Amino acid sequence: MMEQSNAQMGDGGSDELTHDSNGMMESMEVLMQSDAGLEFPTQGEIRTGVIASISPSQILVSVGAKSEGVISGRELDQIPAMDREEFRVGQDIPVYVLNPEDQDGNVVLSYVRARESMGWEVVEKMQETADNFEGKIEGYNKGGLIVLVHGLRGFIPASQISLARRNLVQGDTPDRWAKQIGETISVRIIEVDRARRRLILSERAANPETRQSIKERVIDELEEGKVYTGRVTSVADFGAFVNINGADGLVHLSEVSWERVQHPGEVLKVGDEVKVKIISVDREKKRIGLSIKALQEDPWQDKVNTFKVGQLTEGVITRLTKFGAFARLDGDIEGLIHISELSENRINHPKEAVKEGDKLTLRVIRIDSDQRRIGLSLRKVDSAAYTDLDMKALTAELDDQETDQTEA
Repeated sequence: MMEQSNAQMGDGGSDELTHDSNGMMESMEVLMQSDAGLEFPTQGEIRTGVIASISPSQILVSVGAKSEGVISGRELDQIPAMDREEFRVGQDIPVYVLNPEDQDGNVVLSYVRARESMGWEVVEKMQETADNFEGKIEGYNKGGLIVLVHGLRGFIPASQISLARRNLVQGDTPDRWAKQIGETISVRIIEVDRARRRLILSERAANPETRQSIKERVIDELEEGKVYTGRVTSVADFGAFVNINGADGLVHLSEVSWERVQHPGEVLKVGDEVKVKIISVDREKKRIGLSIKALQEDPWQDKVNTFKVGQLTEGVITRLTKFGAFARLDGDIEGLIHISELSENRINHPKEAVKEGDKLTLRVIRIDSDQRRIGLSLRKVDSAAYTDLDMKALTAELDDQETDQTEA
């Protein structure tokens, strides 16, 4: 009976063990099936994760598979400050799997690498579709400009910069592009090499405007009398060309300065930024007339204010012409003695009465401020018509001398 009972108990225990074993197997199978549905991160993969926590030293991101990845160290430091400031717990962000499991069992992630990889995909498609991109100039080097395109540094060689922009930036100094930083620019992608991290852009391809069409557009917009800032593009014997918004205008030699200038190169050089006044626009011939001196004080007007018609003054003969002689007066101002005012007698050439270098007393007989001319006379120095004026001038001079002596 005892043996039968034990045998019965033994058979029952065996059934229970078998039942427990089957239950464990089923549970393990369920767990394995559950895990099989999870996609564990793999190296080089880009995932959309959810920010779980943010601290100064790391950002934890949930990437599925019942695990969290970490962005820390160098990868954390590389995140742009603007992006980090906008990060919030619960926010979706793209992440790149650098290591699916490090020595501490963490999934190591990179936000910057994810954005960069996604950026390369976008620019490759943009190159295929020839889409334009509008951004801002972020930097420069001697060879051209740098623009950020979907997080990638794109380079615009100088040869691919528009004519209008290049005309505003002349010369060959390393910092000639500095003033372009922050300017909006439209570009097209002309070369993408992800392996070499090479992204080449072109402003000219995005804006296929010819030099002639630019000039026509600018000429239509210009107004006579207005003042513009331009840049000197070339200098010739007859004047200097200044680029305004992509179109060249001429500053004739006579409009460079109020001072006597033999060649524009004495006061201007290629690359100079200057203010100019529009003095003429010939839309039919596509010509723009500019003036620099129109924006300057005319020193002649100040100098001529010291002279009055009828007064006597000293002058030095500077040059002779068929029609008269020029004399330099005080203040480095020049006046003309017409041939008819050189002598009481009729002469055929000024050299019969004066020669260069002669220092003479002359009378001012005419002042034309509009034409910037002073008329002088040698033969009227002793004219009776000016006796009263000369006496008054002499009396005033003597009075001034007495005053000076008294004060002394």
